[in-house]
Amino acid sequence: MRIVRFGLAGSERYGLVDDADIVRDASSIVGDETDFERVLDRLATARATDLPAVPDGERLGCPVARVGKVVCAGLNYSDHAAETNMPVPSEPVLFMKANTSVCGPNDDIRIPPGADKVDWEVELGVVIGKRTTRVSEADALDHVAGYAVVHDVSERAFQLEGTGQWLKGKSLDSFCPVGPWLVTRDEVGDPQDLAMYLEVNGKRMQDGSTRTMVFGVAFLVSYISRFMTLEPGDIIATGTPPGVGMGQRPPVYLKPADRVSLGIQGLGVQRQTVRLID
Repeated sequence: MRIVRFGLAGSERYGLVDDADIVRDASSIVGDETDFERVLDRLATARATDLPAVPDGERLGCPVARVGKVVCAGLNYSDHAAETNMPVPSEPVLFMKANTSVCGPNDDIRIPPGADKVDWEVELGVVIGKRTTRVSEADALDHVAGYAVVHDVSERAFQLEGTGQWLKGKSLDSFCPVGPWLVTRDEVGDPQDLAMYLEVNGKRMQDGSTRTMVFGVAFLVSYISRFMTLEPGDIIATGTPPGVGMGQRPPVYLKPADRVSLGIQGLGVQRQTVRLID
């Protein structure tokens, strides 16, 4: 099952994507329901082709309404750690992105004044499907609703310079595009064998695979749930492969009018334009 939300920002409705990649309106099934666990239950009984088609060109939002929190694993690809000249961590490095950074998969990346080291990071997003506290690694995937592409946009000066707080460099509005859809766990197969890529202005910058994760999805869900309760609709961003702008020699960062395209095998493609805002 591929779950989407479509419509103007703040007024999105749930939908399903059928086998012909047509978005279908599921609002008759879920209505205004915001409890993500109940949304999943209701959509599981639907057949996408029985639902009305959504007109082409409708904006897609984040496939989860009201994301509670975005928990991220830093330096979780051994080859990415190497390009940043940082050691591979002995246990996961965790940080958060503010939920106000979450936006649709094709919304503009909006750069505010003073942000001149904006970087890209394609990541596998893990969407939690039920309340999760201190779950074992063996049972962790049973708590996963599905997976989505996450773009962990990062402002490196805000992240690493001055007081060096990662939260500041990760949480700007529009710095967490999610989607285009959420693919339920049963349709993804092994999350540790997914190809992923990112291009800037048509040039391939990242070309990797979830195979090179230091800590896999099941371990991350279990590990994070030791320190906080994960709620339905929470998202875990699991790290990025090499090829980020900071790792180029010399470093390369996003600038206004740049176009970014990124995708993960079976999870769809995002496309964003970089805009400077006042």
